[in-house]
Amino acid sequence: MPRRFHDQRDDETVINRRQWLAALGVGGVGGLAGCMGGDGGNGNGNGNGNGNGNGNGNGDSNESTEETETGNETNGTNESDGGNETNESDGGSGEPTMSESYDTVTSASFETLNPIYNTEDGAGDAIGYALDMGYTFDGNSEYFPLLYDMSTEDGSVWTFTVREGLEFSDPYGEVTASTFVYLIQEVHQSEWAATAAATSWAGVEVEETGDYEFQATLPEPSLLWPESYDPLLYPIPQDLLSPYVEEEDAEGLQQDEELLELQFTGNLGAYVLDEWNRGAGTSYSRNENYYIQNIEEGPDSFSDAPYFESATISVVEEQASRLGALETGEADSAGIPPERVEEFRNLDGVQVNEIPQPYNTILSVNMRDNGWNAGPGNLFRHIPFRQALNVAVSKDDLIEGIYRGLAEPHYTWQPRFSDFYPGDDSIPTFGSGDQYGSEMARGLAEDAFEQSDHDYAFDGDQMVNPDGDQVTLEVLHSSGQEVSRNTAEFIAQELAENLGINLEVSAIDGTRFGEEFWTATPAESEEELTAEIDGEEVVWESPGPNNPGPRSVTANESWDMSLVYGLNTYPLNPLTNEVFFDGATAQYNPVGYYPEFDAAGLLEQARNAGGQEELQEAFQEIFVNLAEEQPYVMLVFSDDIIGYNDGLVGPIENFANGWDFPGWYIEE
Repeated sequence: MPRRFHDQRDDETVINRRQWLAALGVGGVGGLAGCMGGDGGNGNGNGNGNGNGNGNGNGDSNESTEETETGNETNGTNESDGGNETNESDGGSGEPTMSESYDTVTSASFETLNPIYNTEDGAGDAIGYALDMGYTFDGNSEYFPLLYDMSTEDGSVWTFTVREGLEFSDPYGEVTASTFVYLIQEVHQSEWAATAAATSWAGVEVEETGDYEFQATLPEPSLLWPESYDPLLYPIPQDLLSPYVEEEDAEGLQQDEELLELQFTGNLGAYVLDEWNRGAGTSYSRNENYYIQNIEEGPDSFSDAPYFESATISVVEEQASRLGALETGEADSAGIPPERVEEFRNLDGVQVNEIPQPYNTILSVNMRDNGWNAGPGNLFRHIPFRQALNVAVSKDDLIEGIYRGLAEPHYTWQPRFSDFYPGDDSIPTFGSGDQYGSEMARGLAEDAFEQSDHDYAFDGDQMVNPDGDQVTLEVLHSSGQEVSRNTAEFIAQELAENLGINLEVSAIDGTRFGEEFWTATPAESEEELTAEIDGEEVVWESPGPNNPGPRSVTANESWDMSLVYGLNTYPLNPLTNEVFFDGATAQYNPVGYYPEFDAAGLLEQARNAGGQEELQEAFQEIFVNLAEEQPYVMLVFSDDIIGYNDGLVGPIENFANGWDFPGWYIEE
């Protein structure tokens, strides 16, 4: 799968793809299996497949004059981004056997299954059952070619070698280099289509160099380009696209029935989509002609994959019903909330996997004009206030009380297992130790009051607005997800006790939140797309739904705080985080964050780094600043906890879990 932007797990909904995905993630072999295990239903088993191309059920140099295969390009380490370094699953002593059905349950419905426009992880997993993307990363974080291989000499020019024998459904014929070149040039790079992958291909020169080969020349060299997930592509038939290209009909392309129903997928996925029942889920049948049966790479189990005659993804909103289905054997995988882990570990018929992953649990605060509905102004825009919110919430109590110890504190935009993590001694550890509590939180809040143009203050135990009324805000969490609700209620208690804020807790469907609250229609006029920031005129040149313009451009619905989405932190290739933090106009900025440090300059320094030491130096400074500014209030990195059918062979406790899903089987 690709990578995701979001991660939709038991405790949050993640959005996804490329840089959406990308930030949230999406489909393909890697996003298949563990993928839908999570309550959030995003490919992680927790929900974002993996935006990493890892699908997990989860989701991102050496100089050389010789042509380098991408599988060898890492971030300067042989270590993976967490979990066990292995491609092998535990168990499986015999030959793979065929079983009747692989059934998963998830809490979130799918907004679209159109591969060109989807940006949600759960939908990405659903797409991934029937349609692979170009590549994934295996259990050792090594590049694994699916539809195409990639190679380069110096990171400037990349050669794509398309696998032969890939076929669309009739009447569309073979997948060739021209399939991808047309898709890139005429759709992703067009001014009219506004696809999810558009920014990934901006400025990239693409040329077909053979029937099964094309080249991409990057604006700037990048030896970690595959790890950015930018080059991930779905194959889409040229003849299906061409009528929309000729008419420049973006709406028609978004609503095309063949794309929405995945009717063109031929031998390109493990399963064939039989039905998408809006709101209820998807059902599939085994693809007997799946190309992966004939490839030389990968485990032996690929030779007759997949090993289930059918598959289903069922949308079940109530967590109790999802867990009941796992317990009775009606479901083969489901996300398990921390408070139920020991119970399911003791059940016959269920195996419980803890999967480290780079998706975070964050409290998103709305800095746009439709945020902060407690009075005039918007205190979320002030760094000390975001720090105050973090200091007011005990990470230790949150981890032990809500996550049952199955999480790590989140201080900056990398997990501790990342090679780019600055170290606890280099960053503020808000919410832990002596950086937790009412005294420090209120002091920071008072610093924010001084920066505000409006008279906020403390009146006894309460924080009050200029009218003297207690500050009352609302936090939204994913409906049907107990951990998300419990986290919201815990935060409400902490903010009441330590900051005197009245926080109302409300549940919301993830799809509705994404459509009406999180994303917005991009502004169009130059005036609407221009804002003065720190005395400088800034223009949004490529607005999109996830950053529609300055803070004055808002979604249909107002909101204050949210736990609905978690995001990918990309420890494999942290440069991918530019999607979030490359200035106010960054591709993915629903909350309206304006960095107050030179984020764009430091990211440019990282892009131009001549070696690992320069790269480390740039990212150390970036992550120290992000820890200070708290663009999102960072809470925890929780393990994905997925329960599987005890006889299932394939799952691994690694966030690449699911990369080899077609080879999974139930041992008789």
